[in-house]
Amino acid sequence: PAGMALSVLVILLLSVLYEAVKMGKAVLLRRALLALPRSLSRESLVEPEEGDTAPPQRRWFRYHVGQTLFHMVQVVLGYMVMLAVMSYNAWIFLGAIAGSTLGYFV
Repeated sequence: PAGMALSVLVILLLSVLYEAVKMGKAVLLRRALLALPRSLSRESLVEPEEGDTAPPQRRWFRYHVGQTLFHMVQVVLGYMVMLAVMSYNAWIFLGAIAGSTLGYFV
C-alpha cells in the first residue's frame, strides 16, 4: 500500500509539473512575441531601442531557445504520465487526473 500511495503521489506531482511547464511555455511565447519589433524596418532591426541591451533578434532567439527546452520537458513529462496511465491501474489514472486538475487550477 505504501508503494502504491507513493506511485500515485509521484504521478500526481508529474501531472502538476506538466501543467506548470505548459503554462511556462505560454508565458515565454508571449514574451517572445513582445520582443519582436513593432515595425520591420531596417533601422529597427539593426539599431537597438533606447534602454535595450540586446537587439530584438537576439532577445527573440533566446526566448525561442527557452520555448524549445520547455517543449522538450513537456513532451518527456507527457509521455511519462501517459506510460504510467497505460499501466491500467485505476489509482494511477486518478492520480494523473487529480494532478492535471490541480496543476491547471494553480
